[in-house]
Amino acid sequence: MSGPLTGIRVVELAQIMAGPTCGMLLADMGAEVIKVEKLPGGDDTRAYSRPSIAGESAAFMMLNRNKRGIAVNLKKPGGVEVVKKLLATADVVTENYRRGALEKMGLGYEQLRALYPRLIYCAISGYGRTGPYADKGGFDLIAQGFSGLMSITGEPGRSPMKSGSPIADINAGILAALGIVSALHSRNATGQGQLVETSLMEAAIQQTLWHSSMYLATGENPGPAGSAHLLTAPYEAFPTSDGWINIGGANQANWERIAAVTELGHLVHEERFRTNADRLANRVALAQLIAERTRGRSSAEWIAAFEAAGVPVGPINRIGDMLDDPQVKAREMVVEVEHAKAGKMKTLGLPIKFSVTPGRVKRAAPTLGQHTREVLASLGYDDAAIDQLAAEGAIA
Repeated sequence: MSGPLTGIRVVELAQIMAGPTCGMLLADMGAEVIKVEKLPGGDDTRAYSRPSIAGESAAFMMLNRNKRGIAVNLKKPGGVEVVKKLLATADVVTENYRRGALEKMGLGYEQLRALYPRLIYCAISGYGRTGPYADKGGFDLIAQGFSGLMSITGEPGRSPMKSGSPIADINAGILAALGIVSALHSRNATGQGQLVETSLMEAAIQQTLWHSSMYLATGENPGPAGSAHLLTAPYEAFPTSDGWINIGGANQANWERIAAVTELGHLVHEERFRTNADRLANRVALAQLIAERTRGRSSAEWIAAFEAAGVPVGPINRIGDMLDDPQVKAREMVVEVEHAKAGKMKTLGLPIKFSVTPGRVKRAAPTLGQHTREVLASLGYDDAAIDQLAAEGAIA
């Protein structure tokens, strides 16, 4: 069996996180992804060396599994020529350079469209390719602040806080992959490639769906609410005798079940907790009353009790707890691959499952330039020509 994108060749000129996340997803679903790393040094994520395995960056290896890698110096004419020959064989190219940088090398969208009209060109930037901020660079932290995410994350009255995960980067990669697949579908009908673009700013803004809806409806800026939900209650984290759990009272029936399990059934009939709107208006007081009860038993005891009553409930895991969970393993979200230097290592699995054309993780991330000779030979370069390009510093 092969993945749903088998037969699609992707050339990845992107580095660090958003672009490589996109390429990782496409590769996991069967696309042949050839990562073109810059010289010297390669993808900047290689410098994120703590932690490392056998000297190889764990962060780089996570984001770049299932890809083949070549190392090219785009400041050398021979390096640019290699990339152009590679793009002649490609369906998709991804990049996250600043606007205008690739145009100087003859690798901009309009230049490549003239050469390869079927090529899907995906650009990920900080703020998008149009508008007054189009020339600004972008980073996940900056996008989280700009989008308002940091104003709604954390506890009320505390300093602004970003998400623990780089959600702007990761979401931009997911959006880019969705855009690419959509453009490929369109090309099947029209025969034409196109420009697909997204940005860290837009990827972060998309994460504010609930909060933007509130502002657009009321003109009021929502603030941070800790683990609580802004639209329903009780729906947040509660302390137990040995940790914390999440309880989801997302509707009236679940609230009544929560009240029964915690022996607070009388609260259901109190005016301040009668409806969802009432509970939201008195959320802090309600949370304190529930917390007084949940502190009396262990997380495992409460989870068992709430699950028996049909209440959405779950543990607040550490990363290691999550990775060791039997459900995570059953869904093949932790898999093992063989790396050229690091040996057997574990990585995350594919979060999308297909019944007929399953994707899979079959290849570890490349070492710098690991497949340069192999890929160039497939483009028609002989050993002498490859050696000459290496001597010129155009490849490694």
